[in-house]
Amino acid sequence: MSAFEPRPPFYLGIDLGGTNIKSGVVEDSGRPLSSVSIETQADLGPVVGVENLAEAGRLAVQQSGLKWDQIAAVGLGSPGTMDLSRGMLLEPPNLPGWNQLPIRDLLAAKLDKPTILQNDANAAAFGEYWAGAGRNTRSLVLFTLGTGVGCGIISDERIIEGRHSHGGECGHIIIQMENGRRCACGAYGHLEAYASATALVKRAHELLAEQSTRSSLREIPAEELTSRAINEAADAGDGLARRLMRETSYYLAVGAVTLMHTIDPDIVLFGGGMIAAGSTFLEDIRQHIQKMAFPTVAKGCKIEYAELGGDAGFIGAAGCARAAFGR
Repeated sequence: MSAFEPRPPFYLGIDLGGTNIKSGVVEDSGRPLSSVSIETQADLGPVVGVENLAEAGRLAVQQSGLKWDQIAAVGLGSPGTMDLSRGMLLEPPNLPGWNQLPIRDLLAAKLDKPTILQNDANAAAFGEYWAGAGRNTRSLVLFTLGTGVGCGIISDERIIEGRHSHGGECGHIIIQMENGRRCACGAYGHLEAYASATALVKRAHELLAEQSTRSSLREIPAEELTSRAINEAADAGDGLARRLMRETSYYLAVGAVTLMHTIDPDIVLFGGGMIAAGSTFLEDIRQHIQKMAFPTVAKGCKIEYAELGGDAGFIGAAGCARAAFGR
């Protein structure tokens, strides 16, 4: 078998997070040639932050072995809120003090390359569509499960951005109309308040406080109780942990079915830290979906885990640059 030959043009993808920046150079078929992670230092303000974005990009190109003039364009994925048409961050909750920031143009000036801004969840969804579990599909939904519930939607090969750059905020689908749990955004009944890793841990603490049921979760110090620990207890046969995981799979299925009945995608993907729960968790989601969705919709839609892991954001950002500035 011949060695892999990178195929130009090459694109730089940068994934901005509140804690870390991930970046990499991606060749024309979606394969990354490098992967770099540095601290965002968001608390030092946007001037330092934008310089760190540029440095992450420079390091990724250096690691790839390419020359700077071989990079065709740059894609930046960032948490919102934002105005995509103007390349602006508006009031991003994870980046306090970065308000009304023309981040696209600032980064373009630093790197002297054509640059596009995209929502981070949208970028991750595009990465999976281009080079991950959504390859060979025309439409997909990606739910990212972590501190919150992010979502990106691809329909007919295009990202659903919405008229005001806020399309795909499906972590805030209302799944309980009355007496709903309070979401981190301040509203009630949102999917994120039930199915994020944060929500799973919170629900576990509540059940442990309310019930005298025996559970191995009681042996874990409160500050060490994580979604991973709950899943491991469920796999080991703990009844309370298994209940929590199955309830979470039900809530995610409600969110998935809502999107399935809205856009009729080829595939619904789940990514983020909680996919470490493995095949049992995914199969539970599938079973709930089969019970709730129209049979014809369910038959035409695959339910899978995402494939690209933490690289999805920068790969997708590079893919967005390719779509905007490529051939």
